[in-house]
Amino acid sequence: MDGLIEGPDGQHRCKWYGGLEDYRNYHDQEWGWPVTDDHRLFEKICLEGFQSGLSWLTILRKREGFRAAFAGFDFNKVAEFGEEDISRCLADTGIVRHRGKIVSTINNARRAIELKAEFGSLAAYFWRFEPKPEARPLRYDRATLSQITQSAESVALSRDLKKRGWSFVGPTTVYAFMQAMGLVNDHLEGCCCREPLEEYRATFVRPVVMNG
Repeated sequence: MDGLIEGPDGQHRCKWYGGLEDYRNYHDQEWGWPVTDDHRLFEKICLEGFQSGLSWLTILRKREGFRAAFAGFDFNKVAEFGEEDISRCLADTGIVRHRGKIVSTINNARRAIELKAEFGSLAAYFWRFEPKPEARPLRYDRATLSQITQSAESVALSRDLKKRGWSFVGPTTVYAFMQAMGLVNDHLEGCCCREPLEEYRATFVRPVVMNG
């Protein structure tokens, strides 16, 4: 049971949620569950970029502020942001006021439009980088997963995104994105979410590239 804690409902969960209710909801209902909605994918990869150097809990608790500031992470709208919007975001206490990350989000929105035009959806693009089962760990215990901050797939995805002009998408940030949006299931063995997620993944239909 190393790496797990028991919640008030008697269920064991990954220890990182810390017994906090809002973090528990995120752990149970979002983290690791496959995402195919393009706006949610864009939100997740942008927020992982904002998280760099900070705690994820800080970002999670500001998420509604981020959504308000960035048009619900509709990348078609964010791509139209200009200097006035950058100034507005820099004055917004509801988000992380980091000019580089704000500018990066606008840039990445423009790159997301290009990606969708090429692959049909962001989902189809990102799911191409799902690791094959044989590339995943043999065990999902704390000792094993605590050593994994990036993977061959996150390195490949990071490299490809950078080549396409994306920013704040290093391999560690990208691996955290892969965990969050369900490209991998990194809930620990014994966590109440691990097996239900594996069952869901067994029937989950991966998005495919739809050109034109």
